Amino acid sequence: MNQCETCGNEYDKTMKITIGSEDHTFDSFECAIQALAPRCAQCSCRILGHGMEAGGDFFCCAHCATKAGHSEIVDRA
Repeated sequence: MNQCETCGNEYDKTMKITIGSEDHTFDSFECAIQALAPRCAQCSCRILGHGMEAGGDFFCCAHCATKAGHSEIVDRA
């Protein structure tokens, strides 16, 4: 049995996620999200979609990017 690196649960149906050359083992998407999803630089929520990047930081939405001083990012054109 493999062990989830987030919660420590030993489970026979774990998943392996490879990022670059680094392997990660999880027992659920929830644990994978907690370990791997980036956080918004403004509100700290987990970014589960594409997110936005400005000035080397990641944001969950244009509103947060604007609050952080990146007014060039918009949700709609």
